[in-house]
Amino acid sequence: MGTATHEDAIRTLYRQVIRGWNEHSASGMSAPFAADGELIGFDGSHLIGRAAIFTHLHDVFSHHLTPPFVYKIKSACLLSEEVGMVRAMVGMIPPGKDELDPALHAHQTLVAKKQGEQWEAVLFQNTPAQFHGRPELVEQFTEELRPLVRQQLF
Repeated sequence: MGTATHEDAIRTLYRQVIRGWNEHSASGMSAPFAADGELIGFDGSHLIGRAAIFTHLHDVFSHHLTPPFVYKIKSACLLSEEVGMVRAMVGMIPPGKDELDPALHAHQTLVAKKQGEQWEAVLFQNTPAQFHGRPELVEQFTEELRPLVRQQLF
C-alpha cells in the first residue's frame, strides 16, 4: 500500500469519527478508536478507551441535541509506516440557526495507528479555535468553512 493510500485511509478514519458525531451515534463515533484510544473533547473532557468514549458519547447524545460538524481536512500525513495524522478545522450550526457559530469553531487532530491491515484512532483532540482578541482570524476561519456548509449538511 502506497503513502497516498495510507493517507486516504486515515482521512476515511477521520470522516468515520465525524459521521458518528453527526449521526448522534455513540457506537459510530467510538468504533474507529483503538481499544485504548483517547478522546479530548471541546470542553477538555479526557476519555481513555473505546468503551469509555462510547459511554460518554451515549450520555451526551441522550441528553443533548448536538449540532453536526462542518469540516475541512487541512492535512493528512504519515509520521511513520504505521502512524498517521489528520488535521482539520470544524464549525457547527446550532439547532434552529442557519449560520456557523464562531464560538463553536475548533481545530481537530486525529492520530492513527495501523493494526494489521486496519487503521485505528489512538487520539482525537478537539481544541476550541477562539483566536482571543483577533476577530479577523475568527472571520477568516468562518469564511473558509462557509462554502462547505451546503455540501456537508444538506
